[in-house]
Amino acid sequence: MSCADQYTPELRARGFRMTPQRMTILHVLHHEGTHLSPTEVFARAKEALPGLTEATVYRTLEFLADNGLAHSAHIGSGHLVYEIAKQNHHHHLICRKCGGEVQIEHASLEKVFDELETSSGFRNIDSHVTFFGLCPGCQED
Repeated sequence: MSCADQYTPELRARGFRMTPQRMTILHVLHHEGTHLSPTEVFARAKEALPGLTEATVYRTLEFLADNGLAHSAHIGSGHLVYEIAKQNHHHHLICRKCGGEVQIEHASLEKVFDELETSSGFRNIDSHVTFFGLCPGCQED
């Protein structure tokens, strides 16, 4: 299944069309399969769509995140990074000292999200959580 086949129906169901910019950025996110900064997305996407501007990439990433096709996250760089929303839902544990990273499956935090929904009244909480600490190797230093 191509990226167009996978994502176009989702956008159309929300009343939006699939533009070349959206398709190119979704393609980059889908095939990289990891977190990318907007600058990294731009560098990869402009190869496929030479007229693309960095401002368009920023706006499109925000649009895709707002519409559930991409996830944004803060993973310690001070800037947002993005990944395709179809990846397994996970969170991060990052070492403050060495920057080492461990992915945490969402299932291990599901109870916390359920409690947040119950206590706050919010529904469909969509978050990409990052925890910071010291990894075992850095604790020994």
